[in-house]
Amino acid sequence: MTEKNAARLDWEQRIGLPSDQPLAGTSDLPAPNGLRSEDGTGHVLLDWQPVEGALGYLVHRADTVDGPYEPLDHRGGDVLAVPEPPYADSLVEPGQGYWYKVASWTDHGAGPLDGEPVRGCPKAPGSQPAAVSVSVDASATPVQLPPVWNRMIGAEHFSMLIWDEPGPGGADVAKEYADALGIVRDELGVRTVRAHGTFLPECVSVREDGSFDFSGMDEVYDRFLATGLKPVVELSFMPAELALDPEYTIFEYKGIASVPRSWERWGELCREVTVHLRERYGADEVATWEFEVWNEANLEVFWNGTQAQYHLLYETAARAVKSVDPRIRVGGPGSAAAKWVGPLLEHCRENDVPIDFVSTHTYGNAPLDFRPETRSFAEATGKPEPEILWTEWGVTPTHFHRVSDSVFSAPFVLRGMKSALKSTDALAYWVATDHFEELGRPPKLFHGGFGLLTVGNLRKPRFWALYLLSQLSGGRIPAAVSGDGAEALVESLATRAEDGSTVDVLCWNGTLDQTKLDGAASLGRNATVEVKGLTADAGYTVSVRRVDETHSNIKAVWDGMNGGDWPDAQQWAQLREADEIFADEPTTVTAGSDGTLSVSVDLPMPGIRALRLTRV
Repeated sequence: MTEKNAARLDWEQRIGLPSDQPLAGTSDLPAPNGLRSEDGTGHVLLDWQPVEGALGYLVHRADTVDGPYEPLDHRGGDVLAVPEPPYADSLVEPGQGYWYKVASWTDHGAGPLDGEPVRGCPKAPGSQPAAVSVSVDASATPVQLPPVWNRMIGAEHFSMLIWDEPGPGGADVAKEYADALGIVRDELGVRTVRAHGTFLPECVSVREDGSFDFSGMDEVYDRFLATGLKPVVELSFMPAELALDPEYTIFEYKGIASVPRSWERWGELCREVTVHLRERYGADEVATWEFEVWNEANLEVFWNGTQAQYHLLYETAARAVKSVDPRIRVGGPGSAAAKWVGPLLEHCRENDVPIDFVSTHTYGNAPLDFRPETRSFAEATGKPEPEILWTEWGVTPTHFHRVSDSVFSAPFVLRGMKSALKSTDALAYWVATDHFEELGRPPKLFHGGFGLLTVGNLRKPRFWALYLLSQLSGGRIPAAVSGDGAEALVESLATRAEDGSTVDVLCWNGTLDQTKLDGAASLGRNATVEVKGLTADAGYTVSVRRVDETHSNIKAVWDGMNGGDWPDAQQWAQLREADEIFADEPTTVTAGSDGTLSVSVDLPMPGIRALRLTRV
């Protein structure tokens, strides 16, 4: 046996072995203590004490105290565990009693259901919506609001930028795709874009002599970089000439999801593409990009190899990229449903493999908290703590699901982004535009596409949620919600300009429960927003922007037009005229002698209210 083969055999035998001290968040943890319930209108609110090392928590429910206790499925279609309390169970019937237990969540899944269960019984709605209060302290020193929502966004493969054929509804796909990237750049502040298919055949080919031809990539990247955005270079799919099984493909565009025939050739491809990008666009520029190794290898459709083979794929790619320029940031596993993060970190620790960030995906829920694992990795290795990048996230993983066009998804986006502020470095919405062809091109204007923007670049309610988040001015100040459904259904964020002239308060009402996709009157609330710390006896102009079923909802406009699959010229004109966020007429309110001002707003579920107080 040669020395090289002996080394490979040793590697393969060691790859699955756990370390003596597993990373935090990769082994079972006890159930949380202090579980309590609160009966609310149309829901049961649950709260508990956090468990050190937990990535999240899985709520279980039973109809009797003796069980059986089953995980509570809010119909999000992906990971059911939530990152933190409180949790609102709105999958309920008023007056019916339920019993609850909560398990801690780690890489192993849900831990034991220890401890005493608690009972909850949702209340029926009254003649008026239940009340909540939002208390804002404008006297507090503002702190930075981490821009996790616009560091990165997803988009379909960049080669759409050079399409020269008619698209869905007769669209000019290349132009609309580029325009969509410009819209999210200018209106949401997006800085980087992740897209599949760096090694698709229109970008990379292999010449007869075995060398790589990147001329197709040059055309695509030239067009992309002209938008002023930076790419997240997803190292996938496998070129046919390198693939062990070139017929193992996915999606309409047939990305090859095969292991390589030669690991050395895979490493050469990753090294040479890095060299080429640096030579074409500048070493210092490319050093500011992220390189992510593959996409969702934990799903069979995306990878026909094993987890151990993915680790080899990652290690080979990471070492190749770093051999060219150690400044380039490399990470993975880009996994579905928050899987394989801990095992990849364990592999990198055991084998001294470079990893600058961990990446994973989830849908239909707020992202889990992977800080226990990244911190444990840094403590064990003495290396910097890897960043946490959720490189795909959204309201549903299901293609052509009407929730994607709905108002329901707008407060969902704000809930996820607020949760991510303290636990992640980027939460990238998947995707920017409905120009997307994984399972076929859009069959009509509103088809439940993943995009924040429709074909034709109309702004969906989810877009307006991120827009309002991006419009918050100044630094974050304390905002707390109290009342019926506080901090579980109704949440808030507030900011203040440095000179105190402007205070923004963003409030929303939403649930993870997708059985309430069309709204729920029982979950509607009346909100009193009280802001203290203003200039005493000063006048403030109060403007309110709304997102709900009848405001800032372009799908409702289209439904009211009784259109067909695609608008005609006149209908496009009407839709573009309506493509704006709704704003009430401003009013003027005077702060009290104690510098406190109160404003009342209705807050339906689903709904968002953005208040701006500007000193006169």
